Amino acid sequence: MFNDKKIGSLYVAPFVIGFLLFTAFPFVASFVLSLTDAQLQDQLGSANFTGIQNYTEMGRDATFQKSLGVTFFYVFITVPLKLAFALFIAVVLNFKLRAIGFFRTAYYLPSILGGSVAIAIVWRFVFAGDGLINQALEMIGITGVNWLGEPNTAMFSIILLRLWQFGSAMVVFLAGLKAIPEDLYEAADLDGASRLRQFWMITLPLLTPVLFFNFIMQIVQAFQEFNGPYIITGGGPLKSSYLLPLMIYEEGFKYFNLGYSSALSWVLFVIIAVFTAIAFWSQKHWVFYAQDREDKNGGAQK
Repeated sequence: MFNDKKIGSLYVAPFVIGFLLFTAFPFVASFVLSLTDAQLQDQLGSANFTGIQNYTEMGRDATFQKSLGVTFFYVFITVPLKLAFALFIAVVLNFKLRAIGFFRTAYYLPSILGGSVAIAIVWRFVFAGDGLINQALEMIGITGVNWLGEPNTAMFSIILLRLWQFGSAMVVFLAGLKAIPEDLYEAADLDGASRLRQFWMITLPLLTPVLFFNFIMQIVQAFQEFNGPYIITGGGPLKSSYLLPLMIYEEGFKYFNLGYSSALSWVLFVIIAVFTAIAFWSQKHWVFYAQDREDKNGGAQK
């Protein structure tokens, strides 16, 4: 009754239908809406076509320019720090220590919990004026800081939450470290290379494919950060933590400017696409693949 092709089509049908309804259609619809003056409280059929007016308006929108600058600052600070910290912990956890499995699990847990609303609420109370941080500082005679009420410290609290979620990047780094052949380190030991030199000359070059993957994933995630600024600071004070995803949300669901919100989301999409394209273009200059080494060795033998 059913041949293999029809059975295969039935298996993939749920994914295809879900992709078309919940990904492809909203993707195209958001672009169409970005070219209109659609309001959320009105019927979408009453929206007027305005062309690129929403995009040109961004050039005059001081809030958008502020949000864009804050977003770039957040990404450029959090991504390198998170990757460096995750790599450092992965190197430490790569040693054969007692109960190492427990420590690996413990360090991975924040990446599961950190993005939740509950953790963001806890984070807000920890950094509140009478929160746990200030109470600990007062116990050692240091005056507490208004962490969430000052522009510099408010952004710091959001960045710190992002750094705390290093577990997923750490696990990927740890897998990459396990894949590096042990004989390379043994040969380096025979040559008298120090641990630091082994890291720079062996570990880091062979880990660049994993570093590249983590870099792409962290860039995309950082540009889409929402829970932290929305729950902890609300984008304040003085828009100091008003990231672009938060502005997209408020324009659409607080001020009901659905067309302008859609245009902002497409600007964010283009920014992420540009950074991803630059990363893929640059990988030929700094990413070292095992296949490249084999090709070079094969060419040398010939």
